[in-house]
Amino acid sequence: MASFSKVLDTLKLATDQHLDELVEWLKIPSISSSSERKLDIQKAADWVASKLANAGLSVELIPTERHPFVYAETDPVPGAPVVLVYGHYDVQPVEPLEQWISGPFEPTIRDGNLYARGATDDKGQVLTHIQSVCEWLSTDYSLPLQIKFLIEGEEEVGSESLERRLPELKDRLACDCVVISDNSQYADGQPAITYGLRGIATYELSVQGPSQDLHSGSFGGAVMNPAIALCHVLSSMVDSEGRIQVPGYYDRVRSLAETEREQWRKLPQTDEAFAGAIGVPELFGEAGYSTDERRWARPTFDINGLTSGHQGEGVKTIIPASASAKFSFRLVPDQDPGELTHSINQHLVGNMPKGVTWTLTPDHGAPGMLASTESKFAQAAKEAIDEAFGVEPVLIREGGSIPIVTRFQEVLDCDCLLLGWGLSDDNAHSPNEKFRIKDYHHGILASAVLWDKIGKL
Repeated sequence: MASFSKVLDTLKLATDQHLDELVEWLKIPSISSSSERKLDIQKAADWVASKLANAGLSVELIPTERHPFVYAETDPVPGAPVVLVYGHYDVQPVEPLEQWISGPFEPTIRDGNLYARGATDDKGQVLTHIQSVCEWLSTDYSLPLQIKFLIEGEEEVGSESLERRLPELKDRLACDCVVISDNSQYADGQPAITYGLRGIATYELSVQGPSQDLHSGSFGGAVMNPAIALCHVLSSMVDSEGRIQVPGYYDRVRSLAETEREQWRKLPQTDEAFAGAIGVPELFGEAGYSTDERRWARPTFDINGLTSGHQGEGVKTIIPASASAKFSFRLVPDQDPGELTHSINQHLVGNMPKGVTWTLTPDHGAPGMLASTESKFAQAAKEAIDEAFGVEPVLIREGGSIPIVTRFQEVLDCDCLLLGWGLSDDNAHSPNEKFRIKDYHHGILASAVLWDKIGKL
């Protein structure tokens, strides 16, 4: 009778193919926020659907108002657990393009890393689970559980279609555990299981002054400059120590347990190493908290973009007619994005300089989440990662947001495993995004071992 070692042998023989297929998928510029990339987004969905179908899974492209879901499943296994693997095939925009060393959709290997948009967020990471299942099905060793895949094309724009359609898909997606790899290890050589994510709320603030740009000599001092008004109100959002000034912002923020803080203090990374890895002379953040606490379990405010006035070569001395900013808040569990919008409006009313009008436009929001670190699925993941990476994983939270995770917990009433194979310096959302090739292969192996461990529960 065939054994699990047959699966492991098959994985080892297919490493070159696995890398070639990732390169092929990464060449597709599936930028979900760009209307010009609609055909490319469909092409990316078709690529992964074909990959799953060719391995023998039952596959369906589920249409939405924007970009389709790719749904696939293996055969049911009576009495065994059911796992849902979630990921996304859409990617972030690539600007500023001039900062890329190689083309964002021209996958290039340098120093053991594969560079391309989507390499780690999330094509490379979700493909580890696809590869493990496809290789398992190519052997004569039976998969010991049912695995479902849901791979969407709107994660980078807020998962609106999935948020809306999830209740009607509840029965089809029913599972005991959701597995998501869209985050990172704790540090180079130190894999992790992530049990918490921050939520998010994003906005655009537009400030309008005169009906057209004005000569700054003729009109300067007589009208409020919208760019100055915007800078003033943005600076009023946060104080010099990183404490956010929006009314009631901290009312729902949970205090960190001392046991959790002590656990994080034992983690090996230093502030000096962290600062060096991201290229800053020193770190900054809310007083009274460590770097890991600030980026994993404290709420934040960040300006994501500013636009106003003359941006071309040379000087143009004007009072711009308008100014705008895009900004975001990272939220911790219990904070509500809807309540935050009301509070921001209150803050703007009280702090916007006179002489301008303004509009606040919410974009997307999602609450934070926490998962169990003691479940049988978490234990299986610890063992699988230890075997594949050769290092026992640590338990961490992460500062990023995967908006749909909390909804999975609510609607599907399931456990959740966040297993990141990437690194914190993989430049997700930035130029020169990468995925270390050996971690891609380790992720495939860990995924295969995980199915074996869960199948034995």
